[in-house]
Amino acid sequence: MTISYNSSLQKHMHIWISIPLCFIYLVSILGNCTILFIIKTEPSLHEPMYLFLSMLAVTDLGLSLCTLPTVLGIFWIGARDIGHDACFAQLFFIHCLSFLESSVLLSMAFDRFVAICRPLHYASILTNTVIGRIGLASLGRSVALIFPLPFMLKRFPYCGSPVLSHSYCLHQEVMKLACADIKANSVYGMFVIVSTVGIDSLLILFSYALILRTVLSIASRAERFKALNTCVSHICAVLLFYTPMIGLSVIHRFGKQGSHLVQVIMGFVYLLFPPLMNPIVYSVKTKQIRDRVTHAFCC
Repeated sequence: MTISYNSSLQKHMHIWISIPLCFIYLVSILGNCTILFIIKTEPSLHEPMYLFLSMLAVTDLGLSLCTLPTVLGIFWIGARDIGHDACFAQLFFIHCLSFLESSVLLSMAFDRFVAICRPLHYASILTNTVIGRIGLASLGRSVALIFPLPFMLKRFPYCGSPVLSHSYCLHQEVMKLACADIKANSVYGMFVIVSTVGIDSLLILFSYALILRTVLSIASRAERFKALNTCVSHICAVLLFYTPMIGLSVIHRFGKQGSHLVQVIMGFVYLLFPPLMNPIVYSVKTKQIRDRVTHAFCC
């Protein structure tokens, strides 16, 4: 039994859509690989801030690779069917990496909090051991929460020929294709979102409230600007991630009468935009990375 992807576009349009999609994937993969290469090869970047950035790049790289086969398969060769097991595996990795990215963004907010509010204790608090434990804890939380989802979906019967609106599998959409009571899945899905994205976003907001209070207490205007400027890249990354994720969740849960095109566009923005823009934002706003990128491509 297979699940099909909906495509209301004419086939001759697929090739024109596949060109920008292919470009987005190419830039995303090259951009995140470049960030990882620079951080690995430059000893001066082996600091907590850049180690967390490397975690973000790995997560974005994973998200790009998770959706690439089905998205380009549809628009390149018209492969619109996917087996149930492959679909469940894809949604496991998509959701796991998405919630892992949320954890990494929270870790980066904690890094900025310590750097600005506790600068004298920065090196002693964020040691390599602590950073490693934070990474493992973030990964463990994501895997533990998402692991039950494929098995909860697998037990359902699926009537007729199920059709997805997106070019990849998401739990909130696949569960609606089941010919059974999906209340348990809906409640558990809401619990996962609240316990990850909900808590993480509140803690990030709380971190920046403390950062802002500390910054406003600095007498020098130049020093205040310098401290806030170190947070700009992270704030951009947070907005790039949470805005489309929250928007897509709202559309799936409450926008039943909404436009199908809006769902499709939000789906692409949710998974393609952060991996594309994060390397660009950090390359532009972070002097050390910008200088290394410029040196690499100009020499």
